[in-house]
Amino acid sequence: MTNWVALSEIMRNVALAVAAFVGAFLAWRQLSPAASQARAASTQADLARRAHVTELFNRAAGQLRDTNLEVRLAAIYVLREVAKDFPDLSDPIFELLQAYLRAGNIDYGDENPPIDIREIVRLLRSRLEKPDA
Repeated sequence: MTNWVALSEIMRNVALAVAAFVGAFLAWRQLSPAASQARAASTQADLARRAHVTELFNRAAGQLRDTNLEVRLAAIYVLREVAKDFPDLSDPIFELLQAYLRAGNIDYGDENPPIDIREIVRLLRSRLEKPDA
């Protein structure tokens, strides 16, 4: 009789272990779609942010030639922040600002250049002073 009791306990423990493994496997299978959906949502959010930043870059590049000083300054500040937040876009931004300065070809004589030009020069100078830039 004790053999049967011991055997039934062993069978019960094996059945519980198998049930635990099956339950863990089923729980893992339920989490896999949720995890892949979360990854997809994260990727989609990153792409949306990147598209927004590209739109900001394009709009700011177009506003550099605006006649209104405030618009030009805002464009410069937007480009500065985009370069800070997205290091892979910093090279094109600084090339754009350098091209903007070269295209001006204005001799200011003894006068100070306008504040937007001074701001671009300050921004480019700070970039050159960084050792990792």
